Amino acid sequence: MSGLAVNAENFEAEVLKADVPVVVDFYADWCGPCKMMAPVLDQLSETLAGKAKIAKMDVDSNQQLAGNYGISSIPCLILFKDGKDQDRLVGFRPAPDIQKWIEKYI
Repeated sequence: MSGLAVNAENFEAEVLKADVPVVVDFYADWCGPCKMMAPVLDQLSETLAGKAKIAKMDVDSNQQLAGNYGISSIPCLILFKDGKDQDRLVGFRPAPDIQKWIEKYI
């Protein structure tokens, strides 16, 4: 999956202090639905460029941060706006559903 990778070191700068809404995809390499979601999110990243950011976080490499946000099922998308966890989607969703969800916060 391409896109912005976030971790404990850059999470605050890239997500919490962003000037646009940021969707963080909490995923793992071994997760089948996560792999299905990757091209959907890549497409949305291009569609929404400048209005929202799409980032990804590997839960296996960032267990502490994933735990801080109560991630128990993946893929889990959390939308952050103004530094706060605003909303979340769990499980695979088609691009139009995710785009509508993000646009509510733009």
